[in-house]
Amino acid sequence: MRYDDFRRSDDIEDRRDEGGYGGGGGGGFGLPMGGGGLGIGTIIVLGLIGYAFGIDPRILIGGAEILTGGGQAPTYQTDRPGSSAKRGAPTDEMGSMISGILGEIDDRWSEIFQASGQSYTGPKIVLFRNATNGGRCGMAQSAMGPFYCPPERQIFLDTNFFREVETRFRGCSGKSACNFTTAYIIAHEAGHHIQNLLGIIPRVTRLQQQAGSKAEANALQVRVELQADCLSGVWVNREAKKRPGFLEAGDIDAALTTASAIGDDTLQRQATGRVVPDSFTHGSAEQRKRWFMTGYQQGTVQACNTFGNGSP
Repeated sequence: MRYDDFRRSDDIEDRRDEGGYGGGGGGGFGLPMGGGGLGIGTIIVLGLIGYAFGIDPRILIGGAEILTGGGQAPTYQTDRPGSSAKRGAPTDEMGSMISGILGEIDDRWSEIFQASGQSYTGPKIVLFRNATNGGRCGMAQSAMGPFYCPPERQIFLDTNFFREVETRFRGCSGKSACNFTTAYIIAHEAGHHIQNLLGIIPRVTRLQQQAGSKAEANALQVRVELQADCLSGVWVNREAKKRPGFLEAGDIDAALTTASAIGDDTLQRQATGRVVPDSFTHGSAEQRKRWFMTGYQQGTVQACNTFGNGSP
């Protein structure tokens, strides 16, 4: 992926210098640590289990902390006095690339919204290491992976996650392909922002609250996630038309490899040796690849109706 001519966005809050564990460094706050505290290995395992079975990892981590001697549910600091967070486009290589990806995402979606007579305001990205305050979405931590917080309209990214995709999940190989994988992941989270702006997330949340079972609520979440995959493909389509040299050989294959590597069935099989479709929250490897390609090939929001008959 070529990104040297991307427009850099200033809608970045960089908290990577604030530390993240045990309250150390720059006004950040740490993971919930009780008497013994949880090691990072345990936190990552709990995060993967939560992801695979549709359980909020924060619940698992909090419960495990109680069992290891904390004695009470963890509390999170909600303010950050003396914060050393930097605002604006970062200057390091990774931060600059993320800023460029966000700038291009905003530009293409602004064009799409304008064509339908709507106004668009993009999300902000919060960069952090290990853990940080997620505002109304609670604590953000690396074990949860990148996520979008609807009430804050922010995307939270621990940049170490992209190295995990390359090394742990084998989601890409080579600098260009891994750069494009980063763009795919950010575009997926931006897809959730699009859903939020269009009122899809609030509607699905209400339906999930009314659902008669966890499996039914999970099925709705799968449709949300697959639509975000499709919307990420829409952005790639529009970006490739705007900047013909944007895609390089192997980039699309890298996105498909990543989609397969983080499919619910793949993660469940790796974590437990079995697959439980009723617990899917993001979709199977095949579904994730198919919906990304639908968005990429057709390039329209209308193509991303994962809630239609016969979907997903």
